[in-house]
Amino acid sequence: MNKNVEELVSEGSSAFLDQDYPTAIKAYTNLKDWYPFSKYAILAELKIADSHFYLKEYDEAILAYEEFEKLHPKNEAIPYVIYQTGLSWFNQLGTVDRDHTPALNSLNQFNRLTDQFPRSEYAQKANEHIGKCLANIAGHELYVANFYMRTKKHAAALKRYEDIVEKYPDSKESKEALAKIPECKALVDKEK
Repeated sequence: MNKNVEELVSEGSSAFLDQDYPTAIKAYTNLKDWYPFSKYAILAELKIADSHFYLKEYDEAILAYEEFEKLHPKNEAIPYVIYQTGLSWFNQLGTVDRDHTPALNSLNQFNRLTDQFPRSEYAQKANEHIGKCLANIAGHELYVANFYMRTKKHAAALKRYEDIVEKYPDSKESKEALAKIPECKALVDKEK
């Protein structure tokens, strides 16, 4: 027999507070599925996303946060949802020699948050992460440019170095790229 709404809310809330996120997900999923028009269904959707986040199941969290935003675009929790989506991407940042898609997606979410909700407490938190996203992206671009230099693809390296200087002028990567541009240009000219 199905539990009633109050039992599921209580079970989900208790599990969430006890950091038993798999049980919370199950209770909130049942609430959402069995009682989709309950006043608690929206809360359940958000708690499912948060539970995935705390389990470090970032891909599932991203999907759940994005679904929440799509279904409830005017909900007062949207700044939080955008922040959590960005943070889910941010927590997947790798080293500069890895795919930088998480940094790009995180930056996109944080910028969207600061543009749409500049006075939100979450916009202020997002600003703290934007610099690290930019550094990760610039570091990746520098890594690729240096790879092109090592493999004697000088024109491609030059393009990357110039892009770094243009897009990330205040970064330490920009200073390194700027220092390598003259040598790279000379090698490109020599190849002509």
